[in-house]
Amino acid sequence: MSGSSKVRRPATLASLAAELGVSRTTVSNAYNRPDQLSAPLRERVLEAARRLGYPGPDPVARSLRTRRAGAVGLLLTEALSYAFRDPVATGFLEGLALACEQAGQGLLLVPVSPEHADVSVVHRAGVDGFVVYSVREDDPHFLAVLQRPVPTVVCDQPTGVEGVDRVGVDDQNAMLGLARHLTGLGHRRIGVICMRLAAQRHDGPVSAARQAAIGYPVQRNRLAGLRDGLAEVGIDWSDVPVWERFDHSVEAGQAAAEELLAARPETTAVVCTSDVLALGALRHATQQGIVVPDELTITGFDGVPEAERAGLTTVWQPVLEKGKVAGELLLDRGDRIRPRRVTLPTELRIGHTSCTPRDAERWFSGL
Repeated sequence: MSGSSKVRRPATLASLAAELGVSRTTVSNAYNRPDQLSAPLRERVLEAARRLGYPGPDPVARSLRTRRAGAVGLLLTEALSYAFRDPVATGFLEGLALACEQAGQGLLLVPVSPEHADVSVVHRAGVDGFVVYSVREDDPHFLAVLQRPVPTVVCDQPTGVEGVDRVGVDDQNAMLGLARHLTGLGHRRIGVICMRLAAQRHDGPVSAARQAAIGYPVQRNRLAGLRDGLAEVGIDWSDVPVWERFDHSVEAGQAAAEELLAARPETTAVVCTSDVLALGALRHATQQGIVVPDELTITGFDGVPEAERAGLTTVWQPVLEKGKVAGELLLDRGDRIRPRRVTLPTELRIGHTSCTPRDAERWFSGL
């Protein structure tokens, strides 16, 4: 074989500096500290880099030197698709992304299954800090995050973790307001559909023992607010049917509504601890010819766009703002030592899915 083809080696920072007759610091500054160079010099460096095929400084090597990854980790104890399918998670993710964009930081999603205890993905994540999105109190992945020497912000839950910032809403007080709306209308036979209450999968009626051991503070507080509101008019919580769904989907809410109403057909109002579950309950009512709200009141919690379009009575919370604040708490931490707690406002929005039950007069008359 006559001759051999020569493969041109890719340019390096050192070879580019030699080609231009400048220092390696000058080449590095063209990418990492452009304010240190004149505009003509920086353009000359970048033009030569394009011509010689220099790809720029190695981000891995840079992170090793600076001990900065340039990214925020979002711990999500769900499948990755959940972040793009669930409307509340999507709104939160958008707000967090906006905060990262404004700070010039990247965002790394760290999705893990709530049913698996492998925490290696948390230990391997190359991030400068974590935002933890709504996990149960004893979640092993969250405990692994706390072992990392990086700042952490919790959204919603768990609550009261020492040394950790938190952003959320007052779920208990918000649900108390919704309960008072329903009892004020005259509802006394109320059923509940809630999101998962513990790590162990369960679908169906919730026993008193399971309610006493709820591992998700958000669900615990929403049920507590409802319980307190019903107690104000003498309703015994043990008489209130609570139906749990492990999966958070419209289909799950639909199936739960079917089971609850079959078991307690006298129910006049179904309170759902999320809009997604409430949309499922609405679908069941439509398919069964149940007129909402004349024959059945249905309420939700979150205020997602789909709920607004459906005219759902719900508790609205600022999910996009929640994500943005979480990102700002993490990225603007500075040398602050004491943790911050940010409680965002909620709003009871009365839609077209709640009204006075047909038998309300007997309650108002004291019978």
